Amino acid sequence: MSVLCFASTSFSVLLISLSVFFRTSSCLAILSVDYYAKSCPQLEQLVGSVTSQQFKESPVSGPATIRLLFHDCFVEGCDASILIASKPGSKELAEKDAEDNKDLRVEGFETVRKAKEIVEKKCPGIVSCADILAIAARDYVHLAGGPYYQVKKGRWDGKISKASRVAPNIPRANFTVDQLIKLFNSKGLATQDMVTLSGAHTIGFAHCNHFVTRLYNFKGTDQPDPDMDPKLVHALRLYCPNSGGNSDIVAPFDATTPFVFDHAYYSNLQKKMGLLGSDQGLALDPRTKAMVVDLAKDKQRFFQAFVAAMDKLSSIKVVRGRKHGEKRRDCSVQG
Repeated sequence: MSVLCFASTSFSVLLISLSVFFRTSSCLAILSVDYYAKSCPQLEQLVGSVTSQQFKESPVSGPATIRLLFHDCFVEGCDASILIASKPGSKELAEKDAEDNKDLRVEGFETVRKAKEIVEKKCPGIVSCADILAIAARDYVHLAGGPYYQVKKGRWDGKISKASRVAPNIPRANFTVDQLIKLFNSKGLATQDMVTLSGAHTIGFAHCNHFVTRLYNFKGTDQPDPDMDPKLVHALRLYCPNSGGNSDIVAPFDATTPFVFDHAYYSNLQKKMGLLGSDQGLALDPRTKAMVVDLAKDKQRFFQAFVAAMDKLSSIKVVRGRKHGEKRRDCSVQG
């Protein structure tokens, strides 16, 4: 309804219309870049002091924190519920202890914990853990060579964290493109967003168990995946035996520039150098192949698309207000 329409509307109808508008309008849930402009104006610098130091001391903090944001937003929305620790004696574990989250690296959690401590000293009880996680993930994208973008803020921390809700909402290493599209669509993300966000695998590592069947027994054939470069298969077999081996061994998603946030991930997919089956499938499926080709050609195009997709990702099912949310002083402790 436009403002011009109000002029010809009776006062009672106007009030009803306004009431309906403010109850249903997404305007109330829109995040803003300057949400803490008055209440905690130094927020970005405070978080940045932690991320910059962490990146120098432990570069793996970058992909660990970015992945932490993904796993948080896909379960219950971007509400920092993944940071909550399981309560001793509780009948159900919290999200972070779900099987699908067991290999999330501690560096991601530590980044948020350290940033929250510093922020609380300057702005006690003001900033949510969810906003700090979103800002830290952006910082690491930029520190690794990726784009810098403004993070919209105003999220509250969620009150629900259940391990049972993780498995149905997290993409797996062997997902087909069909399964990926369906899951991302259920979060309000288009196929293009899915392909773009998969580009976060331009940095980071995966444990052997996530791709070992591609090396030795693809789909029960006792042969490697024909859509994986033979040289890559050989190199990975040196570190990942068919059975046994060190469970802590990891391999880079991007074998060419594993510590640089660039668009090489997509070029690698075209060369059959995708580490996970879910990654390689993007370059094979006709619905996503052209997108991979397009993003492989132009780094700036990828950066622009990634910024837009991250904005959508970090806005999934945002919690607002005390009825459904809280501002945790300790991100690991609910209430």
